[in-house]
Order: sequence, then C-alpha cells, then structure tokens
Amino acid sequence: MEILQLKESGLEYLPAFLTSLAIGLLIGLERERNPTAKAGLRTFSVVALLGTMAGMLSDLTASPWMLPIGFMAIALLIVAAYFGNTSTEEDPGTTTEAALLMCFGLGAMIWFGYDTLAVILGILLTILLYFKPELRGMTQRLSRRDLFSVLQFAVLSFVILPVLPNHGYGPYDALNPHHIWLMVVLVSGVNLAGYVALRLVGQRYGAPLLGFLGGIVSSTATTLIYARHGRKYEGMRQLAVMVILLANLVLLIRLTFLAVVVAPGVMSKLLPILGVALLLGTLVAGICWRQFHRSGELPMPEIKNPTEIKTSLTFGFIYAVVLFLSALLSDKIGSVGLYGVALISGMTDVDAITLSSLQLFTQGKILSSQVVTAIVLALNANLLFKFGMVFVVGGTGMARQCFSGFVAVGLGASMMLYLW
Repeated sequence: MEILQLKESGLEYLPAFLTSLAIGLLIGLERERNPTAKAGLRTFSVVALLGTMAGMLSDLTASPWMLPIGFMAIALLIVAAYFGNTSTEEDPGTTTEAALLMCFGLGAMIWFGYDTLAVILGILLTILLYFKPELRGMTQRLSRRDLFSVLQFAVLSFVILPVLPNHGYGPYDALNPHHIWLMVVLVSGVNLAGYVALRLVGQRYGAPLLGFLGGIVSSTATTLIYARHGRKYEGMRQLAVMVILLANLVLLIRLTFLAVVVAPGVMSKLLPILGVALLLGTLVAGICWRQFHRSGELPMPEIKNPTEIKTSLTFGFIYAVVLFLSALLSDKIGSVGLYGVALISGMTDVDAITLSSLQLFTQGKILSSQVVTAIVLALNANLLFKFGMVFVVGGTGMARQCFSGFVAVGLGASMMLYLW
C-alpha cells in the first residue's frame, strides 16, 4: 500500500536515494574525523546520490553510457583536486579518492537492486578506513617470510587447484586430485591463519592466546616445543603445561570446523561428542590455571611455514594414502579396517583421517556413525601419542600435570561416543 502511494506521488524512487544517502553519510562520517582527508560527509553523500542518479538516468533513457560518464566525471574531479593540491605533504595518499569512486559504484548498485550487497560493502569499506592504523601496524609486523607464506597459499589455492582434474582415479575412484588438493588448501588455510595471527600477536597476550593459536597451527608441534621448554626451565613448567592443554583443546574446535566445511551432515552426531570433550577439558584447564601465577614470559613457538610446497605435498600424500586405505579396508573388512587406519594415522595427524572419513561419507561409502567413531579413535590415538611425547621430552613431572587434561578430553569423547 505504501509503495502504491509513493508511485502515485511520484516518489517511488525515494527509498533507493535514501539508502544511498545513508551509505554516503556512513563512509563520509569516518572520513570527516580524519584530518588529512579532503572529502567528508557532504562529498561522500553527494557522490553516493550521484551514483544512484546516474543509474536511474541510464535506466530511464536506455543509455548505458550514463554510468561510465558519471564515473569518469567523478574521477576527473578527483584528479583535478589531487594535482591542484598545494600541500607540502610528500605523499597525500589516494585512499579517500578510491573510497569516493567506490561510493559512486555503491550508489549505482542500489539503483539496480543490489541494496543489501551495497550496504554490506559500504560497512566493510568503512571498517577498512577506520582501522587504518591497526592494519598498517599489522603489515609492518609481518616479515618477508610471512608475506611469502601468504603468496604460497595463493599459489596453492588459485594456481594449482584450478588446473587439477576433478574426477576419481584408481580403485573405488577414491583418488580425486581436485578434492585431495582442496583438502590441502583447506588445512593450509587454517594453519596459515593461526601462523600469521601467532606472528602478529607474539607474547602480548600470554599463555591463553599462545595455546589457542599454537593449536590452530599445529597442536603436535606446540606440545613438543613447550614440553621441551617446561623441562628446561623449571619455573615455567606450569605455564608451559597450560599452553599444551589449551593447544589440544583447540584441536577439538579445529575438527569441528573441518566437519562443518566438508560434511555438515555428521554434525548432529559429532558436535555433542566434541562439545562434551571440550567442556571437560576446559574445566580441567581452568582448574590448572587457578593453581599457579604467571612467572615469566613464554617463548614464541618456532613453527615452520604451513604453506610451503613441500609441507603441502607431504600432507596431500598422507591424505591420499589414508583416503585410499580407508576406502579399501572399509570395503574389504568393513568398519574394522577404517578404525584401524584411524588408530594408526591419528597418532601423528588427525586431519588426514578426519578429512578422508568425511569425504567418504559425502560419497555415500560409509555411515555417519562410522565417521564419528573413526574421528574419536584418531583423537584418542593422537592424545596418547602427544602424552607420550610430553613424558619423554618434558619428564615425569610435566606428564603428571598434563595427564588430567588429556584424560578429560579423551574420556569425555569416548563416553559420549558410547552413550550417543
């Protein structure tokens, strides 16, 4: 009824212009508070409205040139203002100018019906502009090695992945190069996120964040590094234990994330199991946290770049072998074969058996209950392996302190698996 009234009064286009105005005001508000910006509330609002007006005129006159002409006019005005700037600044910057062009485009998007997308992009643009100091500081803390890691991940994702054939090879068609490398990209992306975050935050937030980020990158590597550190520095043992327990709790979150991405159909059975294991492990970690005081700084875990081609190829090979053995043995001797692979491969790498069992589930080759059982068996095997690592590397005292946390996670998952 309201739309009909607007049409009768000739104001049916008003909502589109009001939305453009809101986006221009939002971006302009952020620029207004920046003393170096040459455009503010009024300029951004006018540019957004111009974008919508250019879209409307292009539509009403059936002339596709109205939008490019409007865009070029804004660009020429920006160039004129840029070169006419008599400021003594060595680098006046182009962020505001680029934001103005973006604002014009957002206004045009609104006219053509992409309101929601335009509003989201406008908010994201405002966030990017607002957090300029933090983003600049973040890039300055990244080393050449870290940037190289990001470039390597781009190669894994956008160069290698698209050219791989997307069909199965070998017995049971179990080996699909595209799917295998997609899992490599997924795991490398998760590892890289933790790796970069770990490099950025350093020691500033202490054991909780070091344990969390170390667990994202590699809970096994984090366990080894801090077991060694806890044995070397007696006064830091309890804090090192805390990092190890937190890193292994993050493993549960990591497995949940992989399951959600690859095979969300198993979450109804997997989530309660991993959730209870995480809850019990967190309770034990919380008790341990209350029993000691911070006594010094922990070292940064020296974890190698997770996106190196050699590392990615190694994981891809392990994943392919585990996937093939899981398909073969589950077909020949049933679930016992899959569980055997889970116990053996889970000792050193839970990701491979988790992803392979999830992949087999999506292909309809195994049941969701078999997937969940395989993941829990691999998790327990991995916890046992890392507890043995703590015992050997960190010593008896450190192993005793880690024992309750490892048991809480493993026992919680096993009990829920039995009950569920």
